[in-house]
Amino acid sequence: MPAMKHPDPTASAFVARVAALLPGIALSVLISVVSLGIQYLEERVFGHPYLEGLVMAILIGIVVRTFWQPGSRWRPGIAFSAKQLLETAVVLLGATITFAAIAASGLSLIAAIVTTVCIVLGASFGISRLLGLSVRLAILVACGNSICGNSAIAAVAPVIGANGDDIVSSISFTAVLGVVMVLGLPLLVPLLALSPSQYGILAGLTVYAVPQVLAATVPVGVLSTQIGTLVKLVRVLMLGPIVVGFSLFGSALRKQAGTPAATTRFNPFQLVPWFIIGFMLLAALRSFGILPDATAAPLLKIASLLTVISMAALGLGVDIGVLRSVGGKVTAAVTLSLLLLLFISLGIVHLFT
Repeated sequence: MPAMKHPDPTASAFVARVAALLPGIALSVLISVVSLGIQYLEERVFGHPYLEGLVMAILIGIVVRTFWQPGSRWRPGIAFSAKQLLETAVVLLGATITFAAIAASGLSLIAAIVTTVCIVLGASFGISRLLGLSVRLAILVACGNSICGNSAIAAVAPVIGANGDDIVSSISFTAVLGVVMVLGLPLLVPLLALSPSQYGILAGLTVYAVPQVLAATVPVGVLSTQIGTLVKLVRVLMLGPIVVGFSLFGSALRKQAGTPAATTRFNPFQLVPWFIIGFMLLAALRSFGILPDATAAPLLKIASLLTVISMAALGLGVDIGVLRSVGGKVTAAVTLSLLLLLFISLGIVHLFT
């Protein structure tokens, strides 16, 4: 009698993982379908959408989350849709950009981006300290605001010995403001008569995360999306030198916090997220002609659909109640720092366009 075959534990774990993700992904897709349906109706009735499907997906998600808190069955898929699907959309966007376009942005713009990050980093730290925040919390707020939001906070926190309360305080309100920026920044296009290239620079300089730049620029147009992503990538690359600097010169902060040495070791994989590597890889394939030009349009369409799904999930994850739990000083520091960043960025926009 042949021996019974035991199921492959790896395959079983994979199936279980997929099954755990499906409910939350399905809910996000459902909200996206409703949002795109509303956009279609707007186009039929008014000739153009007053609220893009992407924005509608966020708003519907927030409304659902306000009246119903997703349980453990839904949360894994919602988190996956909000993070991994949006990061995949960023990777696909790399197929629409070539290195020639990156070079065309000019060294002067790159220098302006680096200068803006440095100025806002120092000013945000100063504002936070003036408002009475601790040194570590002020550093986290400054890095999150000037570079790339939660990713910068997560990367810097270990090397300065930040505790859990500091991390939660800096991330919570930053997450809410990130959604506000995605929703509100496109409104500046008609108010300030911004061109697609101007808006792309503005979004790349002010929006916290690379995926959120994609979400904030897709409703405006492809050119805004491409320029915004390029500008944002330069900001993200500033994270490396800053984390290295804190790792080398932040020993006093770590000793004061009593942080174990194992948690303060510099980790280079924190500096460049996988989706940025994927973005640059597809851009390289497109630049060298390995990826045909004809693939750009369908990949951009897929990226746009993934973005809408991710925005539905992002809305489902927004807890308006967090505004009550975050201290007033942190709220003021993050808000004032963001307004400063927006003001400086508008100056850069008009200087280089």
